[in-house]
Amino acid sequence: MTTLASSTPAARGASDTRAVAYWLLFCAAMVFAMAVIGAITRLTESGLSMVEWEPLIGAIPPLNEAEWQRVFDLYRQTPEYRLKNFGMDLAGFKEIFFWEWFHRLWGRLIGLVFALPLIWFWLSGRLARARIAAPGLGWKLIGLFFLGAAQGALGWYMVMSGLVDRPSVSHYRLAAHLGLACLIYVLLLWLAVDLLRPAAAGERERGAARGLLVHAWITVAMVSITMVWGAFVAGLDAGVVYNTFPLMDGRFLPPESWTLNPWWLNALDNTALVQFMHRWLAVSTALVAIALSFRGFRPGAPESLRKIAGALGVMVVVQVLLGVSTLLLAVPVPLGAAHQAGALAVLGLAVLMVREAKR
Repeated sequence: MTTLASSTPAARGASDTRAVAYWLLFCAAMVFAMAVIGAITRLTESGLSMVEWEPLIGAIPPLNEAEWQRVFDLYRQTPEYRLKNFGMDLAGFKEIFFWEWFHRLWGRLIGLVFALPLIWFWLSGRLARARIAAPGLGWKLIGLFFLGAAQGALGWYMVMSGLVDRPSVSHYRLAAHLGLACLIYVLLLWLAVDLLRPAAAGERERGAARGLLVHAWITVAMVSITMVWGAFVAGLDAGVVYNTFPLMDGRFLPPESWTLNPWWLNALDNTALVQFMHRWLAVSTALVAIALSFRGFRPGAPESLRKIAGALGVMVVVQVLLGVSTLLLAVPVPLGAAHQAGALAVLGLAVLMVREAKR
């Protein structure tokens, strides 16, 4: 009887839905790891070591000394080598080359892990059965695939900005690259949760938790904005100056924060004001997120909401401590990477709060 029951259309549909959801969660975890690897690549100043974009054969690193010398000679023509790493030998180049190569390899792996199962789910009919729990799932997944392809092109567009006349990438393109990665991560997470916990009929129309839902969306928006300014800080190397907290070298706001014209450009390009904005955006976001955590953890709230709210509150505190420690120690690579991971964790939990508030 158990075998017969497990082979009913409803049982097969539920099993296929879970399989698709777990696959999406695995892809989200890979995107999470990709962002952390990207942070390490940036912190080790490895991102401009590969000056060629070869989407297919670029997955294979140099296999002999002649090929290593060829790619090293290409690197020695870049502004970064001439202005920052002049005199670097081949051994030093191999060290920075590894992280950029691994970063690109991981992106290719994400593409394969997403595309091949998607084709298999589609051809085997499993995606059609999973679509019962999430209407429009097929088109959403195709859209995600093209977003992933756009992310690869945007990554190369970012690298190109550091190969012409400057020894670093544009912080605007860096922020766009991180922002698109976060969007893909959030969409994967959202789709997976929708499959694992589909809304009941009429569930989205209830208004009892409307205030909580608005609060959760505000938190997601503030986390996202804070991360954008974090990318500006990274791109401008603003984390290695003003390494005191809460004051910036003895001042609340350094006087050099307003040296650019027009005045509004300081918030985007001035190292002092960019760091000032990131640190106080982070503090404001932490307060809003902790308030959301308390609100979701209130007595009588659903257990699923309480768990996510509790995790959000803990993660926000950890992230603040990571951020302050990273600043005080002038951005060591392990702490900088952990801070990036913490930001993604907070963003993911805030998105899950939105999903639970909808219930």
